[in-house]
Amino acid sequence: MSLTRSLAAEALGTLFLVTTVVGSGIMGETLAAGNTAVALLANAIATGVMLVVLIMMFGPISGAHFNPAVTVAMMFRGDCETKTGMLYIVVQIVFGILGTLLAHLMFDLELVQWGTHARTGLGQWVGEIVATFALIFTILACLAHRPEAVPYAVGLVITGGYWYTSSTSFANPAVTIARQFTDTFASIRPQDVPVFVLIQIVMGLVTVLFANWILRRTND
Repeated sequence: MSLTRSLAAEALGTLFLVTTVVGSGIMGETLAAGNTAVALLANAIATGVMLVVLIMMFGPISGAHFNPAVTVAMMFRGDCETKTGMLYIVVQIVFGILGTLLAHLMFDLELVQWGTHARTGLGQWVGEIVATFALIFTILACLAHRPEAVPYAVGLVITGGYWYTSSTSFANPAVTIARQFTDTFASIRPQDVPVFVLIQIVMGLVTVLFANWILRRTND
C-alpha cells in the first residue's frame, strides 16, 4: 500500500472521527435541553458507531490508527516503520484540529475557540490511564485472536469508556489536542492537554509490554 494513500486514509479518518466527537457533542447538548446524561449518551453512541465504520473503511489501507497512541504502540511493536509512524502522527494531529473546525463550521459557531472544560486531577488522570489501557489492549488482543472483530471491539470499548471512566475516555492524543480548540460539550482546557497526552502515550507503551506477555508475543 502506498504511503500517500495510507496518509490520506489517516487524514480523512481522523478528520471524521474528531468531527463526530465534537459535532455529536454540539448536537447532543443542543437537543438534550440541559440533560447532560442524554448529551453524553448521544456523544458516546455517535463516536462508537463512527469508529466502527471508519476502521472498516480505512483499516485495509492504513491500519486505521487515527490515534498517535496507537501509532506509537505499533512502532514500539515493530509493526509500523518509524518514518511512516511519524508522518501518521503529524497527519492525525493536523486533521484532528481541522475536524474540530469543520464541526464548528457545520453548526455555525465561531471557527476557532479555546476550551474551558476543566479536566484535571487524580481522578481524571486515572480515568485516562484506564481508558488508554482498555483501548490499546483491546486492539492488540483482537489482532492476536480475532482481527476481524477489531472495528466492533474498538467502537464498543470507546462507547463504554465514555460512561465508566471519569475522563470520558479520550485515549487519543490527536483527539485531545483537537478538543482544546472548541468550547462546546467536548472541550478540554489547553492547560489540561499535556498531562492527558503524556498519560496516553506512556500507557500505550506500557500496554504493549503487558500485551506481549499475556498474549505470549515475543519481539523479534
